[in-house]
Amino acid sequence: MSSGKVWLVGAGPGDAALMTLKGRKVLEEADVIVYDSLVGDALLSGLPYGARLINVGKRSSHHSMPQEEINRLLLDEALKGNKVVRLKGGDPFLFGRGGEELELLAENHIEYEVVPGVTSALAVPEYNGIPVTHRDFTSSLHIITGHKRAGEDYDIDFKSLVRTKGTLIFLMGVSSLREICSGLMDAGMDGETPAALLEKGTTAHQKRILATVGTLADEVQRLGAETPGIIMVGQVCQLAGRFSWYESLPLGGWKVVLTRPAGMISRMAEKLRMAGAEVLELPSIETVPREPDELLDRSIRNTGRYQWLVLTSPTGVKVLRQNMERLKMDVRSLAPVRIAVIGKGTERELRNMGIYPDMIPSRFDGDTLGRELAELVHPGDRILIPRAAAGNKALVDHLEKAGAVVDDVPTYDTVPARRGVVDEKALFSRGEIDCAVFTSASAVRGFVLAVDGMDCHGVKAACIGRQTADAAASYGMETYVAEEATMDSLLKLVCDMKKEGM
Repeated sequence: MSSGKVWLVGAGPGDAALMTLKGRKVLEEADVIVYDSLVGDALLSGLPYGARLINVGKRSSHHSMPQEEINRLLLDEALKGNKVVRLKGGDPFLFGRGGEELELLAENHIEYEVVPGVTSALAVPEYNGIPVTHRDFTSSLHIITGHKRAGEDYDIDFKSLVRTKGTLIFLMGVSSLREICSGLMDAGMDGETPAALLEKGTTAHQKRILATVGTLADEVQRLGAETPGIIMVGQVCQLAGRFSWYESLPLGGWKVVLTRPAGMISRMAEKLRMAGAEVLELPSIETVPREPDELLDRSIRNTGRYQWLVLTSPTGVKVLRQNMERLKMDVRSLAPVRIAVIGKGTERELRNMGIYPDMIPSRFDGDTLGRELAELVHPGDRILIPRAAAGNKALVDHLEKAGAVVDDVPTYDTVPARRGVVDEKALFSRGEIDCAVFTSASAVRGFVLAVDGMDCHGVKAACIGRQTADAAASYGMETYVAEEATMDSLLKLVCDMKKEGM
């Protein structure tokens, strides 16, 4: 077997949107992903569904796997022929021990690449409105590790740092904050120099404590702080109040769980992130195409005998297209039939085939589609509905009452997705999740299975439509419904929930 390859990929500081394009592409093609605890929840929740995930969780003084074992793990997986991604918080070569992980690979002639990441040393101050350089204050930046081995003194030339008169960034130094501040003052730094502790930067729970070098340690002790955090020292810290921007975004400071089918890219996640939310994508359901059978093949081959083709989801369109390709049929086969779709997402997927729908209901749910399509059909019309096995029965009832002959053909099943690496139950129990966003009733059911045993009372559910809200309410969730069953309307609902303190 030929050797595989290893990519050292920087995951960035926490905000999943700060992951580089190359980093995302490498992740999507990985067989194995080796990740640590400094990778943010938002990114971990969206890791590719097909890759094998290995947690080597390193944070502060708690190591779940020694560095030497991590090095050996990367080598062993590559020797098996795998594409291996070593996913590291921030940038892999900035205090990330990336060089150590490459040494064993190089010795064994394993191919590797390094994909740089956005470092917290720059991104976290920027998300707090603090420029690391400013010509009115300083023209240099110095990044120092604040970590030291237990029982040892700092190997830092504090006097040289003070003489630079530049901005100082200490990474991994929260537990040694008092020693760092004392070291700077002992080396001659004015105790009135502005300083800050920036906690959980670029995430919904980011927090900053502004003080001076002389008072910062006491302020942090009084207010409390959690890792990860960075220590920032310099005149630029006083600009935080003027230039802060992240908290003013419509969803800045909110952490949201978004359910989606496993393996599908979520446009809703992108919209929420652009509004400032930290989004955890929970793959609560998986869509599994059904094995071809006689009924399915006969229905698709004979679409010309139907007056209407009804498509109720983007997945339904994709599965239909796959089956048509399997049967060596192209879009000309659909020329005689009129097509109804349930919403914008389904319409968009259909347009990818070069087809425009003939009918879209005024509200994007199965009940409205059934009622409004029933007004257009004639007694005896034949209607084909290729869709999920557990489809909305009201749609068929309306059409059959109008005299139509309906072939409701199951083409795929929705099943619970496997558990991800983020413990959503723990996040909900600690009150860290502000709301859950649901785009279908099946996503609600999948979510409940994914958080098996959790009391859903008190979960704030932003729902795309009434049927989705009914499903959420049946589990005791506090439900809110978008005015229209569109992604934009659902986004507006979530923004309104935050604005109005729901």
